[in-house]
Amino acid sequence: MRAAMRSIEAAGLRIIAAAPIITSAPLGPSRRHYANGAVLVESTLAPDALLDILQGLERAFGRRRRGARWQARVLDLDIVLWSGGAWSTPHLIIPHPAFRSRRFVVGPAARIAPRWRDRVTGLTLRHLATRLDRPRPAP
Repeated sequence: MRAAMRSIEAAGLRIIAAAPIITSAPLGPSRRHYANGAVLVESTLAPDALLDILQGLERAFGRRRRGARWQARVLDLDIVLWSGGAWSTPHLIIPHPAFRSRRFVVGPAARIAPRWRDRVTGLTLRHLATRLDRPRPAP
């Protein structure tokens, strides 16, 4: 993760803040646990151009986008939120469609930008994290 952050900066992107790295269980059939984090990046690039850079960094770290979905990967860099609000192309949707239900995304993001407001729900990242962390009654 730290090497990925250095590579992000070497690509000309400015990291404003970085969340502590956490571990999480896999979503799919992978058996390994993952290191997760979040960074707040400043850039004048449009999201699709930023995605091109991030996918190039993933390839440099050995990621190959072939085979089964949800397979183990060395590095997965996503654009979850963007200061411009919503963005949608065939290859990129912002906000990330599933981010609100993923503790490993919302938790780290809320650590570095707790007041960032999801323009779809109107909730802050802090609110979204609290919703994911609150105890639920047993069925």
